[in-house]
Amino acid sequence: MEQFVEFVTNHIILAGAFVALSTLLFIDLFGAKLKGYPAVGPSEATHLINREDAVILDIREGNEFLSGHIVNSIHIPLGNLQDRQGELEKFKNKPIIAVCRSGQRSGTACARLKKAGFENIYNLKGGIMAWQHASLPLDKS
Repeated sequence: MEQFVEFVTNHIILAGAFVALSTLLFIDLFGAKLKGYPAVGPSEATHLINREDAVILDIREGNEFLSGHIVNSIHIPLGNLQDRQGELEKFKNKPIIAVCRSGQRSGTACARLKKAGFENIYNLKGGIMAWQHASLPLDKS
C-alpha cells in the first residue's frame, strides 16, 4: 500500500488522468442505465423506425430543422417541449427517438419525456451529424 501511495504522489498527473479516464469509461458503459433511456446509433434507429414504427422527435431550432431532417420527423424545439408535450401523448405506446445536431440536447429531451411518463424513449447517438455520416437520407422540404 505504501508503494501505491508513493507512486500516486510521485505521478500525480498520471494518477489524475487514470481516474478521469476510468470515470469516463464508466459513464460510457453504464450511463444509459443510469439515465433511464438508451442511446441508439443510426442503424439501430432505422431498425426501430422500420420494425417498430418509431417516431422521430427533432428538437432542433427551426433553421436547423429546415436545413435537413429525418423524413416524417416531428419538429418540437427543445425550448417548446414542455408546452407542446401533449402533441406526443398519442405516441406514448411507440418508441420515440429524440434527435438534435450532435446528441447532447436530445438527451435533455429524453430526460424530460422520461420524467413525464414516456417509457420507450431513445436518444440518437451523434444526432443528425451521425445520421448524415451514415449516408442516410434527409428531407430538406
